[in-house]
Amino acid sequence: MTTSKTKLFCLVGDPVDHSVSPEIFTRAFEACGVDATYLAFRVPSRCLGEAMAGLRALGLSGCNVTIPHKIAVMDHLDAVEGTAKEIGAVNVIRVENGRSVGYNTDGEGALRALQGKKIEGKRVAILGYGGAARAVAFSIASTQSPDEVIISGRDPAKAEGLAQRLRALFSVKSRPSSIEGLGEALPDVLINATPIGMAPWVEEIPVDRDVLRAGMVVFDLVYNPAETKLLREAKAKGCIAVGGMEMLVGQAAAAFEIWTGINAPLKEMRRAAEGALRSRGGADA
Repeated sequence: MTTSKTKLFCLVGDPVDHSVSPEIFTRAFEACGVDATYLAFRVPSRCLGEAMAGLRALGLSGCNVTIPHKIAVMDHLDAVEGTAKEIGAVNVIRVENGRSVGYNTDGEGALRALQGKKIEGKRVAILGYGGAARAVAFSIASTQSPDEVIISGRDPAKAEGLAQRLRALFSVKSRPSSIEGLGEALPDVLINATPIGMAPWVEEIPVDRDVLRAGMVVFDLVYNPAETKLLREAKAKGCIAVGGMEMLVGQAAAAFEIWTGINAPLKEMRRAAEGALRSRGGADA
């Protein structure tokens, strides 16, 4: 039962209709006996600063941040934790005594999803250069010893900016590439960190099919639908397909622990996510 003592957490993004975070965290709070509730708020970019001020003013205990706010939100926080500051993106905020602190758990979630997949010595191509892409790129470059990290997107300057930062911080070979040039780059691992594949782009894939080769690891951060068109095409080509569910649960578990100090109930959170997707017709895989 919700009372005046119930802690409130939320998701801030645009869009948020696709999100299963309310189901995941509600189940986690219930499983651990935490008196808290969780809501999703659609916040347009022009209102982000007001939303962050409101977060503190209304006494919320924390929030998750999703597209397109993971980078811009940093300008509206009281502090940013070291890893998130290095990455340059925030997906988790903790509010304590009216002070907001940003964290990043996306990288941890991505590494959990890729566990058991050989990255060392491999050529990794990351599609996108936003908050999630930055977290994945930094985590892989700093812990997995790839041969090369290729940043691909429509904006050459943004792709080069991220590649340059990876080179400077981790002395890893990194370069930008156009989407069209990925076929010649011959990546061993392909990671989609763009929204292509989720609504309203469910019938699109972010790369040309010729980029996909048998044995390649293809990781799509999109989790709704559970099997995107990219993953279907990848399986048809003999690729090793990895969906976004493990990353979703992994980053959510880390957020739960930041907020509560309690070990996250991973199995319960995963069941909640899968159940929510099934109820929406999005978990056929």
